Amino acid sequence: MIKGITASLGIALAKVYKLEELTIAVDQKKVDEVEKEIKLLNEAITKTKKDLTNLRDHTLKTMGKEKADIFDAHLLVADDPELIGQVTDMINREKVNVEYALKTVRDTFVTTFENMDNEYMKERATDILDVTNRMLAKLLNLKTSDISLIDEDVIVVAHDLTPSDTAQMNKFVKGFITNTGGRTSHSAIMARSLEIPAVVGTKTITNDVNDGDFVVLDALNGEVFINPTESVINEYVAKKEQYEKDKVLLKQLKDEDTVTKDGLHVELAANIGTPQDLLGVVDNGAEGIGLFRTEFLYMGRDDFPSEEEQFNAYKTVLEGMKGKPVVVRTLDIGGDKKLSYLKMPEELNPFLGYRAIRLCLDQKDIFKTQLRGLLRASIYGNLRIMFPMIAVLAEFNEAKAFLLEVKKELLAEGYKVSDSIEIGMMVEIPSAALLADQFAKVVDFFSIGTNDLIQYTFASDRMNEHVSYLYQPYNPSLLRLIKMVIDAAHQENKWVGMCGEMAGDKIAVPILLGLGLDEFSMSATSILNTRKLLLELSLNEMKLLASEALIKSTNEEVIELVNSYMSK
Repeated sequence: MIKGITASLGIALAKVYKLEELTIAVDQKKVDEVEKEIKLLNEAITKTKKDLTNLRDHTLKTMGKEKADIFDAHLLVADDPELIGQVTDMINREKVNVEYALKTVRDTFVTTFENMDNEYMKERATDILDVTNRMLAKLLNLKTSDISLIDEDVIVVAHDLTPSDTAQMNKFVKGFITNTGGRTSHSAIMARSLEIPAVVGTKTITNDVNDGDFVVLDALNGEVFINPTESVINEYVAKKEQYEKDKVLLKQLKDEDTVTKDGLHVELAANIGTPQDLLGVVDNGAEGIGLFRTEFLYMGRDDFPSEEEQFNAYKTVLEGMKGKPVVVRTLDIGGDKKLSYLKMPEELNPFLGYRAIRLCLDQKDIFKTQLRGLLRASIYGNLRIMFPMIAVLAEFNEAKAFLLEVKKELLAEGYKVSDSIEIGMMVEIPSAALLADQFAKVVDFFSIGTNDLIQYTFASDRMNEHVSYLYQPYNPSLLRLIKMVIDAAHQENKWVGMCGEMAGDKIAVPILLGLGLDEFSMSATSILNTRKLLLELSLNEMKLLASEALIKSTNEEVIELVNSYMSK
């Protein structure tokens, strides 16, 4: 049995279709006619853009605009002046062949992205590889794979899959497995859209299977069984049938209120990155948006988004949610998330450095543009604004005062601004959790960002595999910090949400309910499963469970406690 990361839920049983990596061998050659090499480069770019445009149009018809936008991003890579400019410069400067120049520059770009601490940015290396491999294949007259020609039920196995590969998958592709990748890769996102099971990050699957092997893909638990026994096959045939039945039943919960067995209503919200994510939010019955990561409006472009662009993006989301609450996190850039057009200092510890609210309070012209766009959009829905990376009271007070100052300016200019905007903060730094009783007097709400709170509590970089054992979301020390925040907020009649991965975690949800969490915000695809779980839980029983969890000693003891309770 091989373990990996579940990228898209489901169960599949089929033969292996092994997608071999395109082997691109490039030799360095000296050239006399650099103009000829640059002409070949431009021809390859033109052909690649034609391919990508066709893929975009095909994806638009079969999967919708959000997934087609991935190929718009690829078209930007094909036209990227920095990438193409460096290739052209190298041909002119070193008088080398176009293939060698393209591969050399490409490798530098890919290494840069792969070494970033942010998982989303790491995954962009795959996009650069996809586009440049297409260009190299054109230059070397190599034939690329065509998954669309598959005509029997298969599970695709590959080292990695590009968005182009995933977009070509037809009805015969029942799932896929890769050596590399994570939940935020474009291929994983597209797999979820296609609703086909996918397990990624297995490290060795391409070495472990051969074409034609029979595999069982358990993308509920991130497991792969190679040439399993008949009893295992029969077990998973039954599990697959049950999973499909459960999916139908889950869809019936889309418009249900999230109410516990003993009558407590909790809010189930979704995390989004762009207005295009709205479709998944609505389709999965979210009761609001608990985290709009606005930094994605700033990425993949050459300059800051204008006030008007931001206003339109926020307006679209607020209108799309039809009065349901939308919590917008102000710009969380810096550290591991850098913008090519914003000069940032080199730092030894970027996670602990010049980022998020620290950057915004220092560069208030950037902050002001965003706040103006947000406040102008506020009249189109139920807007809540929160500031990230708040460590001390002075930061929150300064940010709130600046927001109110911007609001006053807008009103003086004749703009309408909502009078009912709640202003809150992220709790992702232990100092904020420990002083929550004081913060609770000045905020309208808290939203606990557990992804960062965990790594800061345990002084453990969550992207570093050597200390990954310290990513312990159920450790009693973390649970006590969460309780401290919730209790402090409720003492001042304020509400508390959570927008980290924990909010949709089946082990954490019962404990968080017992601790009194008011709002759970998660990936849209996790909402219906979490709603089903909450409908089956009793608040009073979960209070007892949470009390027991708080006096345990280890992460493992808490997991055992919850599993023991849930199996009763």
